[in-house]
Amino acid sequence: MSHTPTMDDQMTGKDTPDPLKFAFEQKRGAHAGGRGRPPVAADQVQVTLDRLLAQEATPGKRRLLYLHVPFCRVRCTFCSFFQYAASRKLVDEYFGHLLAEIRRKGETPYAQSAPFHAVYIGGGTPTDLSGDQIRQLGQALRESFPLTPDCELTLEGRINGFDDAKFQGALEGGFNRFSFGVQSFNSQVRRSAKRLDDRDQVMGRLKELVAADQAPIVIDLLFGLPYQTQAIWQQDLQDMLECGVSGVDLYQLIDLSGTSMLEKCEKGTAPPPADTPTKATMYRMGDSFMERHHLRRLSCCHWASDNRERSLYNSMVKSGAEILPLGAGAGGNLGGYALMQPRDLELYQGAVEVNEWPVMMLMPKGEEGVKAALVGACDKGFIHRSLLGDPLYHHAMPLFEAWQKRGLAEISTDAVAFTLAGRFWQVNLCNGLLSYINSNPMTMEKIA
Repeated sequence: MSHTPTMDDQMTGKDTPDPLKFAFEQKRGAHAGGRGRPPVAADQVQVTLDRLLAQEATPGKRRLLYLHVPFCRVRCTFCSFFQYAASRKLVDEYFGHLLAEIRRKGETPYAQSAPFHAVYIGGGTPTDLSGDQIRQLGQALRESFPLTPDCELTLEGRINGFDDAKFQGALEGGFNRFSFGVQSFNSQVRRSAKRLDDRDQVMGRLKELVAADQAPIVIDLLFGLPYQTQAIWQQDLQDMLECGVSGVDLYQLIDLSGTSMLEKCEKGTAPPPADTPTKATMYRMGDSFMERHHLRRLSCCHWASDNRERSLYNSMVKSGAEILPLGAGAGGNLGGYALMQPRDLELYQGAVEVNEWPVMMLMPKGEEGVKAALVGACDKGFIHRSLLGDPLYHHAMPLFEAWQKRGLAEISTDAVAFTLAGRFWQVNLCNGLLSYINSNPMTMEKIA
């Protein structure tokens, strides 16, 4: 007797005349995916990592490097990830330990057994490193790890303080993609969020970097910020186009818990951020703008304006690639385990000094193949029958049909494509699909 899983609104979305605005109450987290398993016991962490790093690369897995720089000069009011205020002494001390970790991990059989396809330097604010440090960092990564000939090396940061010396140092270090968190061009919105430069300064510097024609320049824009009306959002999109950047991410503002922005809104000293229906309208505006100006959609929230922008790292992360982490606060996964490195600088640097692997948590992930592929497919807004195979695809068909009925997807002969509303709610749809498939005992092991 076949088992028919029970569906609820968390899987299907609500039956509403306006699914873009009201299919769900709110976005279920920034990324799709379930919880992991209990962590490895503390006394087994080092020996387990020794074993994982002594093995060769996992067959059939793409590989990435993620490196974290946990410093910012200013904490943005919407940020809940702030770790350390940047100071020359702290940054310099950290940088020495980071180079030591790079060299040690680069010598392992795991690191040397197969090439890495993309490298991402995130934070924090990596561009708070000096120009010479940025150059040294890129060179150390290239010397320590085998990289593919077309490896994408992304340096993330702020426009503020990213002068010609830092840009030149990055290029000499081999960085070939730059990602800047603009969030909004509007000066009032930026001041409210504690961004450091006004509109003219940001646009002027972006145009200079684009005109240098040395590498793709991409930016992040946030929608739903206080003071950011729909008219301002439309201008943000126009300003992005005027700057000539190679790519743009459109992210909705979510989860303000623990941020100074939420405190200001609760005290009435700043207007509240946009509600979900308003953010849905702003997403529609962004999607329509990109289509009208013929930008190429790479995912539900990322567009490219030219063929230089590939967004390899982000695409591979969401499709299950292994990630070797470097630096305090970095996270990754390898050999079937997820790991997080300590956020605390003393703990991180202390581990490096005594030749231990800096790790705060190590946790088995279980079988990730189908799940990872589904997360990547949903991020692109398109699930093909061949991805799941006929049995799973037919098993999930009742849910796909419910999505179609609610205006979230369209079913063709061999695929399910998300509508505009489905792309806005793709994280919710993906989590709902994973829950639905896991509710069938015969598929539990495949999606666990």
